[in-house]
Amino acid sequence: MPSAASVPAKIPLRERKFIKTRLQLARALREQLEKTSLDDLNVRDLCDQVEVSEATFFNYFPKKSDLLGYLSQLWSVELAWHGQQALAQGGQGLLVVQAVFDRAAQQFQSSPGVAGELIAWQARTRSRQAPMPLTIAERRLAFPDQAGIEAMTDQSLEQVLAGSLQRAMDQGELPRNAHLPTVMVGLVSIFYGVPLALRLSNPAGIGAMYRQQLMIFWTGLRQVAAPRG
Repeated sequence: MPSAASVPAKIPLRERKFIKTRLQLARALREQLEKTSLDDLNVRDLCDQVEVSEATFFNYFPKKSDLLGYLSQLWSVELAWHGQQALAQGGQGLLVVQAVFDRAAQQFQSSPGVAGELIAWQARTRSRQAPMPLTIAERRLAFPDQAGIEAMTDQSLEQVLAGSLQRAMDQGELPRNAHLPTVMVGLVSIFYGVPLALRLSNPAGIGAMYRQQLMIFWTGLRQVAAPRG
């Protein structure tokens, strides 16, 4: 993890303009996906909104789906930051998981169209190359209000959740003999399944349903591992 001293105080103009264009395209995509699907979205509309040429767009993102992947990466970094904040405040493993899910619920509620596209993208893209890590400067410009986010190590959502689950097992919140990969399958199913089920009918209920499903899931894990007489 970089120290505070290694974070550049000033971002060079060329780099700042490059990053801002990427972020503007990501925000434009988020707005457009609330109106239309990714398949029906015209790159030209994004370019008009951001005021860049189509050639510039494809210089930044060879495909529309690459821009969606970048938006997913931004969301994941912010989720990881919320988990780190919960951990820094003394939260145990399950509280860190809850903090990540709470923030995800807010994201999905505010952008249900993006939620649907991200879930579909995750489902159909089975072999994705790991994206280039966000730079320190990129984190600073993307999340100016999230103190310390520029110094975090890049972690996928799955890595953040797996680390929190392992911590919960080590701390006795969950059975120590729980099989982590199996637990991860259940947790990821809740993470994507709840917004998929509610994003159109009741997006405001995603947070409450997350909490309910997690409580059921933790209870089930404990009961399965409990000694039987």
